[in-house]
Amino acid sequence: MHAPIGAFDDARPASDCLDLLTAPVADAVRAWSGAVPAEQLIYVDTDPRIADTAAFVEHHGQELLDQSANCVVVAGKRGGGITLAGCLVPSRARVDVNGVVRRHLGARKASFASMDTAVGETGMEYGGITPIGLPAGWPLLVDSLVVDTPWVLIGSGRRRGKLIVPGKAFTELPGAVVLDGLGV
Repeated sequence: MHAPIGAFDDARPASDCLDLLTAPVADAVRAWSGAVPAEQLIYVDTDPRIADTAAFVEHHGQELLDQSANCVVVAGKRGGGITLAGCLVPSRARVDVNGVVRRHLGARKASFASMDTAVGETGMEYGGITPIGLPAGWPLLVDSLVVDTPWVLIGSGRRRGKLIVPGKAFTELPGAVVLDGLGV
């Protein structure tokens, strides 16, 4: 199979690579339904040592920077409660945690979740967190620019490997809310 973006030696439907994904991501791929067929979720094998965006695009090509998105976990605090959420923004952008995220979550304060919280709550590896397979009940805030991108390179739940997914697929994920200006 040929990847729809990038030049990857090993590209396969994610459903054929469930053993290479973390349990929550594999479960989400296994249960995939919606307008975007599961066969369009593509797994590409990559070196875990270059999983971070800057190193990845330096190795695989700068053109992937405009076709990549990062998923981060944020914590919104109000009173004694904490709401965890996933945020998916273009790789060139930063998440507007203190503006768009805080207001959308109705939080008094919002910040990036700690690495221990992000890893412990998602069951994914830090540096590979993906919006596919986030915990049930979490809001997933998606920048509208990501949705408008034909094919998007995202984490696979592990530092090894990436997923390539049609941007429109993110609108169908559980808890997804598309927001303009989430990434700044």
